Amino acid sequence: MQSNIKGQGLITLTTDFGTADWFVGTMKGVILRINPRATLVDISHEIPAGDVRAGALALRASYRFFPAKTVHLVVVDPGVGSARSGLVIETEDCLFVGPDNGVLSWALIGQKVQAVHRLENEKLFLRPVSQTFHGRDIFGPAAAHLSAGVPCSALGPKQPKWQKLHWPIAKRQGDAICGQVIYIDRFGNAITNLDEEACGFARSTAGACLVGRVRCPLGEFYGAVPLGRPVGVWGSSGFLEIAVNGDNAARRLGLKVGSTVKFFPKPVLCRGLRSGGEGRA
Repeated sequence: MQSNIKGQGLITLTTDFGTADWFVGTMKGVILRINPRATLVDISHEIPAGDVRAGALALRASYRFFPAKTVHLVVVDPGVGSARSGLVIETEDCLFVGPDNGVLSWALIGQKVQAVHRLENEKLFLRPVSQTFHGRDIFGPAAAHLSAGVPCSALGPKQPKWQKLHWPIAKRQGDAICGQVIYIDRFGNAITNLDEEACGFARSTAGACLVGRVRCPLGEFYGAVPLGRPVGVWGSSGFLEIAVNGDNAARRLGLKVGSTVKFFPKPVLCRGLRSGGEGRA
């Protein structure tokens, strides 16, 4: 639930820049030169290079835990230097800044958008603008000015629409709710698109999952099953995760983004299938 505490001056950063180079530090320097009183919070700089979907999910999973009026800056921008526009999108709770390539769109699902503006006011850019580093020269300055109280309208003209990434909709198939893996985290846990709304009930440990021919019982935590066994867990992101206790579920079960996961509200419906302890599915 969104906090009522105001987060003016607070900027979150999500990028695919990594930390081996000077990119993140330089962007922070530009932001702080414009607004020295800004507070910067790193969400992640390890988004896979150019993976707009992964950046979109990271933003969706994290933004709501910050105070109202926080500025969320996302730079996962494989189209940097092209004709794609940069945007600031204002909702009732916060502000989003980033390229118009869909990376902001999953966080906007279910939100009331109040204004969308293109980033075109060159007076607010860092000059000269590099065609390979808009995070430093356009997006960072935009976020800094917003955090200092500059209105969205000062950054550029209105834009009524924005690019939206397809969100995979879970579907009912017979007795199962059929979803898919949307992200693999660094532990090898497979995060799915199955949440409380998709499954049609308050999340609980009732039910079981089917991954290929491997049955995964639901547990309250990763260690709810013996070592080496698969388990379905309602993760901190709000989505159902497929994990293997003490192992990498993606590697062990052959999972990748797009892999099908079936959820059975009644676990009896997928009894008789192996539990996955024997190895790869």
